[in-house]
Amino acid sequence: MKSVDKQEYGRMVKEASPPSPVLKDCALAFVAGGFICTIGQLLLGAYQNMGLELKDARAVVSISLILLSAALTALGWYDDLAKHAGAGMLVPITGFANSMVSPAMEFKAEGFITGLGAKLFTVAGPVLVFGITASVVFGLVLWIIQLI
Repeated sequence: MKSVDKQEYGRMVKEASPPSPVLKDCALAFVAGGFICTIGQLLLGAYQNMGLELKDARAVVSISLILLSAALTALGWYDDLAKHAGAGMLVPITGFANSMVSPAMEFKAEGFITGLGAKLFTVAGPVLVFGITASVVFGLVLWIIQLI
């Protein structure tokens, strides 16, 4: 078997990789992210027209976008949209919902508890652990700063 050094391997990868249309990808991500924000703004107006105060309407918009993203993932449409929109679909809160639901959908055949339920926490678990730990640490730092 022939040994390949790093430079040769790098050249081979460059030859085999298709060129990346960076400007097109950025434009699509911008438009998709803007579209998600527009949906959020429309929902915000609708919820305020229903009588919710701004603070409550903002929370319901976040919940609605998460629910919509999870539903699109469950239907298998989210990944198709994300293939074209790229980071515009993956970066906002909708991307987090997709990343939580996707592993669960892959293992739903294993049952509701051991498949779906357990796999939901493969992504959520670390996020919750590190998020809660960070908030406690930051809270303690702020508390200590206030004492000084």
